[in-house]
Amino acid sequence: MSKVYTVAVLVGSLRKASINRKLALALADLAPASLKLQIVEIGELPLYNEDIDIDPPPAAYTAFRNQLKAADAVLFVTPEYNRSVPAPMKNAIDVGSRPYGQSVFSGKPAAVVSASPGAIGGFGANHHLRQSLVFLDMPVLQQPESYLGGAGNFFDEAGKPNDSIKSFLQKFIDTFARWIEIQNHA
Repeated sequence: MSKVYTVAVLVGSLRKASINRKLALALADLAPASLKLQIVEIGELPLYNEDIDIDPPPAAYTAFRNQLKAADAVLFVTPEYNRSVPAPMKNAIDVGSRPYGQSVFSGKPAAVVSASPGAIGGFGANHHLRQSLVFLDMPVLQQPESYLGGAGNFFDEAGKPNDSIKSFLQKFIDTFARWIEIQNHA
């Protein structure tokens, strides 16, 4: 039996019915048997502040860090706010990368999906996020690039992806699974 890799999924939008949350759930449903995707909630993390990250750090910091430590890979699913990532996503990155030298992200394979009802599909957020992931020492899946414009039309009323996006999502998650396998055997 092949290994099952746990993928921590960070969703940048906090709305329960957000397009990005629907994408994360769709990717979890489409994931091959070798992946187990788990959304790690980021909305309750206090804003990162080194003054409160002492012994003991806030319980939310510890729980978040432990979930990320236990994961084999990380999938970032984000909208674009003002040509960048939403504040909760940036805060999650800051919490997980601190204290300095103890990042829970280092070395974990990653992928980025950005989605927006607009035409450019979160291109700015996607690339801003990738810039941070380089510093975090995360090998990031390069292809297929995933900037999903017009994303408000991807789902039916039950939140299931329609045929216009489902085949792309399948290709993306299958490629990510292979990427994780390669990175874990490198």
